Amino acid sequence: MSTFTIILEFFRDVLKQPALLMGIMALIGLVALKRPTFKVMTGTLKPILGYLMLGAGADFIVANLTPLGKMIEEGFHITGVVPNNEAIVSVAQKVLGIETMSILVAGLVINLLIARFTKYKYVFLTGHHSFFMACLLSAVLGASGMKGAELIFIGGFILGAWSAISPAIGQKYTLKVTDGDEIAMGHFGSLGYYLSAWVGKFAGKPEESTEKMEVPEQWGFLRDTTISTALTMMIFYLIAAFAAGASYVNTLSGEMSPFLFAIMSALKFAVGVTIVYAGVRMILGDLIPAFQGIATKIIPNAIPAVDCAVFFTYAPTAVVIGFISSFIGGIIGMLLLGTAGGVLIIPGLVPHFFCGATAGIYGNATGGRKGAALGAFVNGLAITFLPAFLLPVLGQLGFQNTTFGDADFGFLGILLGKAYDAVGPAGIYILVAILVIVLVIPNHIKTKAHAINNVQG
Repeated sequence: MSTFTIILEFFRDVLKQPALLMGIMALIGLVALKRPTFKVMTGTLKPILGYLMLGAGADFIVANLTPLGKMIEEGFHITGVVPNNEAIVSVAQKVLGIETMSILVAGLVINLLIARFTKYKYVFLTGHHSFFMACLLSAVLGASGMKGAELIFIGGFILGAWSAISPAIGQKYTLKVTDGDEIAMGHFGSLGYYLSAWVGKFAGKPEESTEKMEVPEQWGFLRDTTISTALTMMIFYLIAAFAAGASYVNTLSGEMSPFLFAIMSALKFAVGVTIVYAGVRMILGDLIPAFQGIATKIIPNAIPAVDCAVFFTYAPTAVVIGFISSFIGGIIGMLLLGTAGGVLIIPGLVPHFFCGATAGIYGNATGGRKGAALGAFVNGLAITFLPAFLLPVLGQLGFQNTTFGDADFGFLGILLGKAYDAVGPAGIYILVAILVIVLVIPNHIKTKAHAINNVQG
């Protein structure tokens, strides 16, 4: 292996780590602000450690959702495709490793250039999602016949452009969620969250927030997010365990009693959510102040676009409501696909938890508890039908048994695939031209804020 390849792989691995990206951005911002050395050190390390804590909590959640998903499939006799970003990326990397890596690097550079020279001031910091999108683009563009420098440049541009445009699309909703905090959504489930917010405003009133729900004194303990999450998930796990049967659950639980295993898994899930919250607080406490250095000295008015889990602390009750509502939407979507004779998309608990929870938060911001429930339900339908329609596009490359789970992947993949089917490679270039126009036009229009849509409406 050559030295150049080793260096390239090192940088690829760095760019895939959101924790390091956040740390690098914080370091640049603090140095630009000329902070003392000790503040630079602590201000750089805290976002890194906070994101690692968030990641540890997310891993704990995923580990304990896996047996729940297996029990549901066994207990209710469901077979089909489970959307999973990590699974399809691991398959695709064997075929498209170099292309994906090159698109990832090009996309990050183009995102920074767009933030510097246009009104799309959003710097996308969720590195693993950039990596997933780079993989999708290499697969879809490769299927269209592109290769080499053409594939890397077009893929990198689309990745960089969408990394700047997708946070801007729903920034007015994000400002409602955060009550004006200067962060944006940096997660490629964003279209589902914005759809939830749009639907939410027709469902209820924002002042009827999930966080203001009146709870009788004897039920006051439910206001503790960890407790309410634990109790809710215990019901889920026990139902699934009873449906699957003790003999099957024994294959998952080892020597532990099957129903005790279900209860312990639910409690561990709640602990994972609590770890995520603690990590989020550490990130926000230091990243936003440090980012002001970038926003004032390097990329004027830059706004960090961060992972969806960062928003969980803004409406913890909506997290639980959103997850349950999205999952119900996924079940109904699966049944509708089955009735229509399509491929069954089994509700993946990981996308329905993270994306559903975030959709609940956005729906709550515009429509209160009714908005949280209905908005997340619609998100559940979206992340069921979009992966189903994306399957044929990816199937050309032999990925028939898995697909991407989050809304933006489905939307962009289907759009690019249909554009190519309609007019060949020219369809891809037409979409690229549209992105260029979308990026350039706002520079010639007077807007209320320096960044597109960064005004709370």
